[in-house]
Amino acid sequence: MITKKILIFGASGQIGRYCIRRFAKNNYKITAVTRNLHRKGYVLKTQAPIGYLDIVEANLFDEKKLRELICKADICLNLVGILHEKGRSSTFKNIHSYFPKKIAEICRSEKVKFVHVSALGLEKAIDSKYATSKVSGEKFVRDILPDATIIKPSLVYSVDDNFTTKFMSLLSVLPIFPLYYSGKTKFMPIHVSDIAEIIFHVISKEIYAVDIEAIGPETLSFKEILQILMKCIRKNRILLPMPLPLARLTAFLMQILPEPPITQDQINLLKYDNVTSENSTTNFDIGCSSKLKFEESIMKYAFNWAEGGQFSSFLKK
Repeated sequence: MITKKILIFGASGQIGRYCIRRFAKNNYKITAVTRNLHRKGYVLKTQAPIGYLDIVEANLFDEKKLRELICKADICLNLVGILHEKGRSSTFKNIHSYFPKKIAEICRSEKVKFVHVSALGLEKAIDSKYATSKVSGEKFVRDILPDATIIKPSLVYSVDDNFTTKFMSLLSVLPIFPLYYSGKTKFMPIHVSDIAEIIFHVISKEIYAVDIEAIGPETLSFKEILQILMKCIRKNRILLPMPLPLARLTAFLMQILPEPPITQDQINLLKYDNVTSENSTTNFDIGCSSKLKFEESIMKYAFNWAEGGQFSSFLKK
C-alpha cells in the first residue's frame, strides 16, 4: 500500500539509488528524475519493485515540467550536485544555486515539503566556486521556504562514489601520491547507506525547518584517509607533501580532462576542514546515528583495486 509520493531529483547518483531502495521498502511511491534516461534508466529500473518507481527524463531548467512533477508529489528531495563544471549550462551557480531556488519557489506555491541536500563545512570557503554556490543555494532555499530541511553531509563514500574509488585507482598504480596542505584537512566521512537512512528518518518523522549536519562516527585527516585506503588495497606508497603553487599548476593542467582527478577549485576547498560547526544540529541530535566506520566499510569493496583481487591474500599464503 502506497503511503506517500516522493519526487527525487538527482536520483541516479549514489545517494539517490540508496534512497530509492530505502523509500520503496517502506511503501513510498517514488518518481526518479534523471537528465539522461538512456544512460541512467537501466540502473534505476533495478532499484525498486514494479509499481513503486516511475523514471522521468527532464531538463532541470524546464519550469513547466518541474511544476508538473512537483505538484503530484507530497515530498520533493533534491540531490542534484556536480563536482566540476561542464559547458555553459552545467555550472556551479546553475546547479547549486539557481536550481534549488526554482524548486523551492515551486514547492512553496504547490505546498509540497522540500528536503535539500547540500554539503558540510562550506561557509568559510569563500575562494571556492563550488562552496559559494552551495551556500548561495542554501540561502535561497531557507529564504523562500523556511520550513524546508537542509541536510549537509560530510564526505559521502561507497563503492559507487567518486572519491575513495578514484583514489584507490590512483594509489594502485602511482608510487608517489601528493598530499595537499600536508594532508591535515579533516573529514567526518559517512557511508551512503547512513545518509539514506538520515534522509528517510527526516521525512518519515516529519523533521522540517532545520539544518542538519550529517556526519559519520569518526574524524579523519586527509592523510589518514589515504593511509586507510593504502592498507585496504595492500599497497605502500610515498605520501609526499606538495607545494601549493605546484598543486595549483597540476590541477590547472588536469582540468582539460573530461573527468579531472582534481581541479583548482577543489585545491582551494581542501584548505577547510569538513567537520561540524559550533552549535549545529547533527544526525546524532535527531536520533539517527551513523554506524558504519570508514575502514571496515572500505575493506568490503577495496579488493577491486587490490593486486590479485578478492582472494589474493589467501593465494599468497
